[in-house]
Amino acid sequence: MLTSETIALGTAMAGNRVLIIEDDDGTAGELGRILEGAGIGSDRAASLDEGLARAADEAYGLILLDRMLPGGDGLDIIPQLRGDGHGTAVMVLSALGRTVNRVEGLDRGADDYLAKPFEPEELIARARAMLRRVAAQPGADLVTLGDIEIHLKARTVHRRGRHVALSPKEFKLMKFFADHPGEVLTRMMLLERVWNLRFDPQTNVVDVHVGRLRKKLEAAGEPPVIRTERGTGYIFEPSA
Repeated sequence: MLTSETIALGTAMAGNRVLIIEDDDGTAGELGRILEGAGIGSDRAASLDEGLARAADEAYGLILLDRMLPGGDGLDIIPQLRGDGHGTAVMVLSALGRTVNRVEGLDRGADDYLAKPFEPEELIARARAMLRRVAAQPGADLVTLGDIEIHLKARTVHRRGRHVALSPKEFKLMKFFADHPGEVLTRMMLLERVWNLRFDPQTNVVDVHVGRLRKKLEAAGEPPVIRTERGTGYIFEPSA
């Protein structure tokens, strides 16, 4: 049973709606009731396409995502959300609960992974933590890393007050770098997350776009922030 403390904390966060992407009516209904009991509002989508459409139309603090959905694996939605600039947290809820499944989900961009069946108290505790993290970000729309500002809704980038004009693909690339500062990002990772390709097209498309992004970010003499890791990929290192 949910405690009064859990309900009070959830009620304080009622403005952060949750999107449930789950095709099973019974499971979706139970998730909605659990969230409602904690004072957290929710909407429901029953397929990958419907989930993407709802996420595009409304800003959610958290997405609860099943894996086995009409339209494919629920994990397939994550790179599309990230590529479109959504800062929404994603928690996978799946009967595929082996260690290898959880690792795959986290590696593909999920913020958390909870195996079914689960205790309602644990779901609410994890959901609260993720909603707090999203709410604590500087502005619902602004990501700041070093001297770079990324405005998600406007899809614009500024560095030291200078507007950096980026193409849509360059913005997706910039956003993915910003989501993983200090991490080595391989060319294959960039192809998957930015270009939505599961294979190597045997072209230099990644290197060309990274080169263009570098030039634009350094056009006024600013120090480099994207470093090549020879033979591996790239590292985004925001400057102070």
